[in-house]
Amino acid sequence: MGRRRKGRAVSGILVLDKPLERSSNSAMIVARAIYKAAKAGHTGALDPLASGVLPICFGEATKFSQYLLDADKVYRTTVVLGEQRSTGDAEGEVVAITDASFLSEADVEAVLPEFRGEILQVPPMHSALKKDGKPLYELARKGVEVEREARPVTISRLELEGFRPGARAEVDLLVHCSKGTYIRSLAEDIGAALTVGGYVSALRRVQAGPFDESQALDFDALQPLRDREAFDELDALLLPLDTALSHIPAARLGEVAAGFLRNGQAVFVPQLPAGELFRLYETTPSGPVFMGLGELLADGRITPRRLLANM
Repeated sequence: MGRRRKGRAVSGILVLDKPLERSSNSAMIVARAIYKAAKAGHTGALDPLASGVLPICFGEATKFSQYLLDADKVYRTTVVLGEQRSTGDAEGEVVAITDASFLSEADVEAVLPEFRGEILQVPPMHSALKKDGKPLYELARKGVEVEREARPVTISRLELEGFRPGARAEVDLLVHCSKGTYIRSLAEDIGAALTVGGYVSALRRVQAGPFDESQALDFDALQPLRDREAFDELDALLLPLDTALSHIPAARLGEVAAGFLRNGQAVFVPQLPAGELFRLYETTPSGPVFMGLGELLADGRITPRRLLANM
């Protein structure tokens, strides 16, 4: 018999403003403790030196966390030009210095088009990617460097928002990118294109999928509610499960069709919008009720893909 989880059976999505100097996993553990939640997971790691939007999924929302992991992200970052660091960010040791005082804002603007659209990017050694079962950062800490295969990523927007000239010039960038993009690698590649090297000195995620920093809450806002055990107020801050799936078309079902789907049977749905994956809603007298996800079969029926429990 399986061991029962301790904690509240709370479900929903917390858009957390992750603080600096805390790992994503550590932030998730704190959020789970504040909510006294039985089950929780985060949706895409942020380095300790990065802050910003980190959606935390509680309870049934964890079933859909993959769709946030796969979503585009938007970052604001500051890149220092004229210096290279071992980790590609401010945490690393200085490995090379080049005077960048000759660079102008126009010089930076001139190289940015090279990094827009689909590009190939080599993951940094200081990353969680694995080689023969070992994270690359563990090898890097031992001074071991291994060959990494370049991977395609897409940078939808790359905008220069600020430039401060000098021997260590600084540029502020807005980056809208696909999953798997490393901002540290982008900073190093831009620095290389300008012949002076570069590293990330500051990084903030301002959007993850449909969630942006205007929705984000920090621990200073949450902890006083936990101290008062105001769980109703805490729960009211959670977003509904289906907000993570707003990019997926919706299919509405009647009571009979919804019953068949809950029993694992595929059903025909009239007036189905175009798509292969669908958010499923049962039409009830009190309004549509989110059921989970279904996918389209070759014969035009929808079959269950990921349904909520106890529906």
